[in-house]
Amino acid sequence: MAAGCRQVLQWHRLVPLPGPRGATPPHLPRLQRPPRAAASSQAHGQGVPLPPCKGQAGAPAPSRGPAGLLQAEPSSGGQRALEPDQALRLVVDMGFSETHTRRLLGIDPGIRPEQMLMVVSELMLLGLEPDPVCKVLQKNPRILRLTDKQLKNRAKHLRQLGLGGGNLQHMAHCCPDLFTMSPKHIDALVSVLKDRCLFTGQQVTEILHSCPRVLQEDPSALEYKFQYAYFRMGIKQQDLVKTRYFQYSMTKIKQRHIFLERLGLYQTPDKKGQTQICNPSVNSVLRVPETEFLAKTAHSTSEEFEVFKKLLVREELEEKEGPSTSEEDSDSSDDEED
Repeated sequence: MAAGCRQVLQWHRLVPLPGPRGATPPHLPRLQRPPRAAASSQAHGQGVPLPPCKGQAGAPAPSRGPAGLLQAEPSSGGQRALEPDQALRLVVDMGFSETHTRRLLGIDPGIRPEQMLMVVSELMLLGLEPDPVCKVLQKNPRILRLTDKQLKNRAKHLRQLGLGGGNLQHMAHCCPDLFTMSPKHIDALVSVLKDRCLFTGQQVTEILHSCPRVLQEDPSALEYKFQYAYFRMGIKQQDLVKTRYFQYSMTKIKQRHIFLERLGLYQTPDKKGQTQICNPSVNSVLRVPETEFLAKTAHSTSEEFEVFKKLLVREELEEKEGPSTSEEDSDSSDDEED
C-alpha cells in the first residue's frame, strides 16, 4: 500500500490540476511527504521507475517513468493524454494486479485512460486499497464520469465527516453509491441525526460507518425510524449506535417489536422511562436470525409469526385507507337518513 501511495502522489505531482500552475490542493501536503530516500531522489528530478512494457527493454530511461509517459500534450480535460498501455503500467505500479488493471480499463471503454487514473488515484488517497477500488468502480461505474473537481470535493466532504481510511473501506463495499450521492442529500441526513435525533458528531460518524445504507434513506423516514426506537421501544442514542439499529429495515423492526408487544413480552416505557416488565435487549430482538428470535425471545412458532405478519400488513393498509373509508361510511349513512 505504501508503494502504491507513493506512486499515486507521483501521478498527482505530474498531472496538471485546476487552478494556478503549481498550486497544491489543500488536502495533499500531509500525504506528499515521501520517505527520506525517495525525497532525495525526487529532489534531483528523478521519477519513480516503472516496469518496462514488452518490446521496450532497450528504451531510453525517461520513457520508463511517469515523467516520460506524460510528456504528451494535455487533453481537453486538462490532463496529459495517455495510451492504454501506458495507463496500464502506471496503475500496475500503484499496486494493482495486471488482471484487475485490465478489468478497470474495460469497465467503461468510453473513459480516457488519464481520467481513469485520476479517479483511481483519488480513491487511493482516501485510503482505499487496490482491491476495494476495483470493486467499487465495478459496482458504480458512474464514479468514472466524475470530474477532477467533483471527486476532490466529495473526498473533502467525506473527510470532514470523519470518513476516511478503514472507515471508508467498509462503507464503499456496502454502499458504492456513496461517491455519486449529492452532498446536499448527505448533509440533510447528517442534519437529521445531529439536530433532530440529538446524536453527537462522533456518534454520527460511527452510524455512517457501521450502517452506511443509512445514506440511502429519505431524511423524513430516517427521523421516523429514530422516533420509533426512542419513544415506542425506549432505546436511547448510545444504545442505538452500539446495536447498529439503523441498519435494519423499518419492516423488520416493526414486525418483531409489535409481535413481542402483542405477546406481552415488550412494553413502551412511561414518561419516567420505566416498564412493569424487563424488555428484551435490542440485540436479542433484531440482531439474531428469525429462528433464534422465535425460539429464545418470542417463545413462539414460525407459523404464528407468519400469520401475524399478514395481519400487520392488513392493519397498516386499513390505517392508510381509514380516513377515506370512514368518510364514505358517513356519507352513506346520511343518505339513508334522508
